[in-house]
Amino acid sequence: MHDGRLVDMVARKTAVLDRAAAMGLDAAAVTRAHLPESVRRDLGLFLDQGRHGTMAWMAETRDRRGDPRVLWPGAVSIITLGLTYGPGHDPLAPLAQRDRGAVSVYARGRDYHDVLKKRAKALARWMHATLETDVKVFVDTAPVMEKPLAAQSGLGWAGKHTNLVSRRFGSWLFLGEIFTTLALPPDPPEADRCGSCRRCLDACPTGALDPADPYRIDARLCVSYLTIEHKGPIPRALRARLGNRVYGCDDCLAVCPWNRFARATPHEALAARPALVAAPRLADLAALDDAAFRALFSGSPIKRTGRDRFVRNVLIALGNSGRPDLLPAVAVRLADPSPLVRGAAVWALRRLTPSRTSIARDRDRHLAGETDPDVRDEWTAPLS
Repeated sequence: MHDGRLVDMVARKTAVLDRAAAMGLDAAAVTRAHLPESVRRDLGLFLDQGRHGTMAWMAETRDRRGDPRVLWPGAVSIITLGLTYGPGHDPLAPLAQRDRGAVSVYARGRDYHDVLKKRAKALARWMHATLETDVKVFVDTAPVMEKPLAAQSGLGWAGKHTNLVSRRFGSWLFLGEIFTTLALPPDPPEADRCGSCRRCLDACPTGALDPADPYRIDARLCVSYLTIEHKGPIPRALRARLGNRVYGCDDCLAVCPWNRFARATPHEALAARPALVAAPRLADLAALDDAAFRALFSGSPIKRTGRDRFVRNVLIALGNSGRPDLLPAVAVRLADPSPLVRGAAVWALRRLTPSRTSIARDRDRHLAGETDPDVRDEWTAPLS
């Protein structure tokens, strides 16, 4: 390569990264618009084994997901971006409060898609105007393999929990990308620094992370998948393992020893909102109708899941609370308009009610008018 062209490429890269830092992005690096065959092979294995569960869109976008150039043939380089959302407290503390709902750290502030995308788009506009390059911005909005690209660019490495780990930010980093037609010198990848540590594997409450097969996940068992992506009843065999986790799960992230280098997020929009600073009471969450749900979680990623799925999760948590005094919060949901909610309420009621006679009385009363087969089955299925 001609020395003058190389100097120009380095200068442009430095300008981009300096601009990213000035715009409040915590991490930025450059990689080529290419992923190795090993990434496509691992993706294919994940999909062929059905470990993506009901996330059919992952299989439908397999080709574009595995190769950035299929997604956009004009891409030459990719700017990978990171925004820290590190908590300033013990993220697992709410798990001990059985009458309250534990919400994943990433969902306690405003929707990170909006926060990160705003900064990424501003950087992309600057690149387009200043460096005369075409750009495309992605923040979990297209079939982009964000974590492999971030690892390839040196933002961190893929941990055994399958999330990115950073020496600076631990396991608390939101990711985004700017695809560009500009040729920029790539950064070197970060080495895998997990070593023999298996804390994340041992911490998983449902076995989605298999200690015998690290760096891989079965989404069908993952609490985050079950409470956010999964649209139907949560499998009975997994309900008790969810504890009081009503949205997502931080267990594997929170135990990562690299978190000791992470700081609490300096971004006000990503800090926990007042309603979620203290874990909210399950009884209050179970009482939410659609309007109240939307009002409470306006601007939050939780809103995208929808009221019915969220209240389903809350009722599972109530069933796991061991608190018969919370039965009134469960009982009112037995007549909920949503069969998904009614089914979860039946399970919670049966878990918390000490009297078989009382359960039989409730069953007879509600079964008489119940038409949904899944809800009817909840009244008679073996209780797990």
